[in-house]
Amino acid sequence: MAGSMEDMRERIGAGGEVREIGDSVRGTLPQRLLRLLSLLQVRREWSGAELTERLGVSARTLRRDVERLRDLDYRVEGTPGVAGGYRLASGQDLPPLLLDDEEAVAIALALTTATGFEDSALRALAKLERVLPARLRPRLAAVSGAASVVRHPEAQGADPTVLGMLAACRHDRAVTDFTYRDRAGNRSERRVEPHHLVSHGGQWYLIAHDTDRDDWRTFRVDRLHDARPTHGRFQPRELPALDPATFLTRLFARGTYRYTVTMTLDLAEEEVRGRLYGPLPGRIEPRGPECCEVRLSAGSLDLVCQYTAAVLSLGATAEWDAPAEVTTRLSGML
Repeated sequence: MAGSMEDMRERIGAGGEVREIGDSVRGTLPQRLLRLLSLLQVRREWSGAELTERLGVSARTLRRDVERLRDLDYRVEGTPGVAGGYRLASGQDLPPLLLDDEEAVAIALALTTATGFEDSALRALAKLERVLPARLRPRLAAVSGAASVVRHPEAQGADPTVLGMLAACRHDRAVTDFTYRDRAGNRSERRVEPHHLVSHGGQWYLIAHDTDRDDWRTFRVDRLHDARPTHGRFQPRELPALDPATFLTRLFARGTYRYTVTMTLDLAEEEVRGRLYGPLPGRIEPRGPECCEVRLSAGSLDLVCQYTAAVLSLGATAEWDAPAEVTTRLSGML
């Protein structure tokens, strides 16, 4: 009787509808099978005990679920050992793509709003729509048709192949060589330990430890050429910041570029931050309970003038030091 009850549960989906076991399950897999597939995709190898605990099923049910995935052309291999285990092997033939509604929406949003490689993202979105079950295609089309993103006017774009290479080098802990062109157009050969890729302001940046300079550096990916892994391997270093995004924004805030403006305001730091929209090309530091210093620096005169005007428009008493080009441009506000 227990066996027949388990068989019945196998034929009932999350919504209560009866499903046949076999090839027809391709379009409507039970959530447990999707969960098993997800687990096999995020880790190279699982023991049978770990999988049964994660899924809340018996070893017998786990074996049957593995066989069902194999029937759908997923290459699930058994692994040797005392308890035995499973792993998802790679292969050239792609089985049906299995996504739940939330996953499909998330992927569609990510591809629709991708910046830096829009053409590649749109091609991937079209391929995704073709391989999804018919039930999810309308949802994918609705999201991709309704979502949009404001492109950054100065974004140069990044080569997805280069991003993939750098990500692979980071994953493999491979010391990486490349040619880099800085803001002035100077070219240099660099050897780094890749740590993270960060998207900021319409650009992609590589955060890495430069082995020749023995220090952390950031590189704009669109200025990076001929990236290639070496035979050297490295142990990941601890980044001197809470996370990669914080590291990058703090680095930008400390940077000194062609145009730099420093202002001391009779306003608290929290009030200035609360009344300004978006991140500044610089930093705000407290100078007392009702006083702060704002430092702006950028290579663009328009950008520095724009944010300087925004700070001055707060109406606080201000003392400021700025290049002649900035003061001339903003003379009407003095």
